[in-house]
Parts: sequence; C-alpha cells; structure tokens
Amino acid sequence: MGIAIQKITNANVYLDGESFMGRAEEVTLPQVKAKMQDHAALGLHGHLELPAGLEKMDAKIKWGNVYTEVVRKAANPYRSRMIMVRSSSEVYTNEGRIAEFPCVTIMNGFFKNMDAGAFKQNEAVNQENELSVHYLKVVHAGVVIVEVDVMNNIYRAEGEDLLQSYKLNVGV
Repeated sequence: MGIAIQKITNANVYLDGESFMGRAEEVTLPQVKAKMQDHAALGLHGHLELPAGLEKMDAKIKWGNVYTEVVRKAANPYRSRMIMVRSSSEVYTNEGRIAEFPCVTIMNGFFKNMDAGAFKQNEAVNQENELSVHYLKVVHAGVVIVEVDVMNNIYRAEGEDLLQSYKLNVGV
C-alpha cells in the first residue's frame, strides 16, 4: 500500500451555531501549550522544566468582508461565543483518495476586539477578530483528540482525564 497522505484543504466556520459558509478566509485555531516552570535543586546535575498548567489559548478569524452579525457579536467582550470549525480530512495513497473523515473543532471564547474593517480603493474589505479561548475540543473521525475547559478544570488527551488526581487532591 505504501504511504498514506492525509490532507485538509477547506473548512466551514460556525458562529453561535450559524453557518458562515464562504465568509471566513482564514482561521488560526488555539494552541494547547504547556506552561513550563524551571526547576533546579540540589543533587541534580542540571536544570529542567516541568509542566505547571496551560498557557492561555487564543484564536484568530479573518473574514472575507465586514459582516454585521460578526461585528455585533464581537462588540460585546463580556459574552462567550461558540465557534465551530468543520472540515473534511482526505486520505490519499498511490491508488488515489481512499478515505474521508470529519474533523471538528469547537471553541468557546471572548472576542478580544471588534474590527469594523479597513477600506482601500478597489480592494475587498476584510475584518479580523481575535478570541480569548476558554474551551477547546478537537474531534477527528469521531475520536476526541483533546478537550480543554479552563473554567471547569477539564483537560483530556489520549482519552485520559489528565486532571483527575489533581481535582481529587484539591477537593473539586
């Protein structure tokens, strides 16, 4: 069979459940990044970093125009919004496309800015929004890859609740 190449080349964005098919140009999803803390102690020959939680998560959406629905929702930084990005992953071998499966990313966050666009003669007007993300769930082919819910102390990866012992230890 040889190698298999997996590709995602397109997606659709939903804002609070409403489809924005063909209206978003680019989406930068949040990174789940460990917050590392230096550790140096007697008896160790060197220094090391150990995980001490997660860094904040941010996302960015570049829209293909100024959309009133987006501007209206982005104007309220105190309300959490749900963004879903749905795509189709294709798997190719030397025989051609052999499989397709859904990839879904769900995130909840607060708009960090309200962008009313920039105008330039004879060019399309775009708007770009940044979000402070407090919930992220990535699902590929029905399998949860990662789920992070900062406000509820949930962090699941590889099917494991990574905060299970922590929550028991602190009485949550």
